[in-house]
Amino acid sequence: MILPKVRDPRFITIRRGGTLTDADHHLLALWAAVCAEHVLPLFAAERPQDQRPRYAIEQARAWVRGEVTMSAARAAAGHANAAARDLRGAPRYAAYAAGQAAAVAHVAAHELGAAAYAIKAVKAAAPADERTAAGRLECRWQRGQLPDAIRDLVLDDQRLRNDICWSAFVC
Repeated sequence: MILPKVRDPRFITIRRGGTLTDADHHLLALWAAVCAEHVLPLFAAERPQDQRPRYAIEQARAWVRGEVTMSAARAAAGHANAAARDLRGAPRYAAYAAGQAAAVAHVAAHELGAAAYAIKAVKAAAPADERTAAGRLECRWQRGQLPDAIRDLVLDDQRLRNDICWSAFVC
């Protein structure tokens, strides 16, 4: 589970009664796409012909540019998740990261899902004795990609939801 039981109004758009601006929602989606794309090779190595996770990431970016609807991005998220279902380990988590990235168009709080699944993918791909270090390195890399405008928001979200995100954000 990556979403809290009670939705944080900072991740609900202003037009729906929250405080999230469209600009920040777009930045969250782009950051999630970057996180997912960083681990996409772990999926592609297992299923090079399956483009569903890559397409989901593309749809997340297309949504930000106003080229596709939220519903189209959300549908692509579902297809990326379907690509993960019969896999295990790093390829599965990488596909889920892509699905979460595309789902940010629908629910902004999926941004942490993309990041957490990407960290899980990196850890699963690492040798057993290097998994903790690999996860921390990926977490730090992700934080380095955060735009300044959403940095404090995401870091606070990581602090608040770390426990329900498999403690992925200890870096």
